[in-house]
Amino acid sequence: MQYRRLGQAGMRLSAIALGGWTTFGESIREQDLAREIIVAAYDAGIRFFDIADAYARGESERMMGEVLKEFPRHTLVISSKLYWPMSDDPNDRGLSRKHIRESIDKSLARIGTDYLDIYYCHRYDAETPLEETVRAMDDLVHQGKILYWGTSEWSGAQIAQAVGIARQHNLYGPSVDQPGYSLVRRARVEKEVLPAARAHGIGLTTFSPLANGLLTGKYDEGVPEDSRAARNESLRTRAQGDDADRVRRLKPIADDLGISRAELALAWILRHPEVASVITGATKPEHVRSNARAADVALTEDILAQMDELFPL
Repeated sequence: MQYRRLGQAGMRLSAIALGGWTTFGESIREQDLAREIIVAAYDAGIRFFDIADAYARGESERMMGEVLKEFPRHTLVISSKLYWPMSDDPNDRGLSRKHIRESIDKSLARIGTDYLDIYYCHRYDAETPLEETVRAMDDLVHQGKILYWGTSEWSGAQIAQAVGIARQHNLYGPSVDQPGYSLVRRARVEKEVLPAARAHGIGLTTFSPLANGLLTGKYDEGVPEDSRAARNESLRTRAQGDDADRVRRLKPIADDLGISRAELALAWILRHPEVASVITGATKPEHVRSNARAADVALTEDILAQMDELFPL
């Protein structure tokens, strides 16, 4: 496993992370299975675990935290997020100082830890002054409740504005952004987010690297009735269209390297030095072990050119 520096910050993250989105508390409800997956991740060298309060309305934090407390805390990097509504209360959402202050304590209690290594603003909040959000995050750092904070799915301009406010007022600014990024979702990240990360020394922790399983080849023979694509119209369209054909043509490239298409897709993201970690999901221990191997895959310029031809920007 590689361990990569988070932008200009001193902390290092495992190149492959395990996330809780759509799995723990949703597709995975058995605590024993959750433990098997998380222990497999730790044994494979994965030390970065990514959660959010909105994942299964806090259940993902609780399930993952129950297992993570078995490991020495200093060996872990744990992140969570806030923004999305957690109840019908009008203040139980967004990035106001009130919601930030109250949400961090709830997340810490559910996870069972004294602090988070990273706390993300899960989306940009147009209804709260950005300076209020930056100052509230700075407060949490001074209180010892978080070590670093970041953004998720923010535009390059929004990231730059947050950095500017922090520098102007001598506050702790964002150290990381978490964008969705994959072979089939390239343009926004490569044209906008990566340049902002380079300019401001921000690390990236990308999510949805396999496009909800599409890039694994699981839909090569069509869309099974009990699959995620059968329940998601957008994914079903991709799984039956040009993207699916491109994924099939990706197989010979992976086969020549002796790896899976999933490992190839993960390694393709890790080619960027700005990417500190790729967040993956898993419903079985063997998924984690396979994903972890991608950290050691080196891609030549020729292979990257072939992949760019298949999945143009």
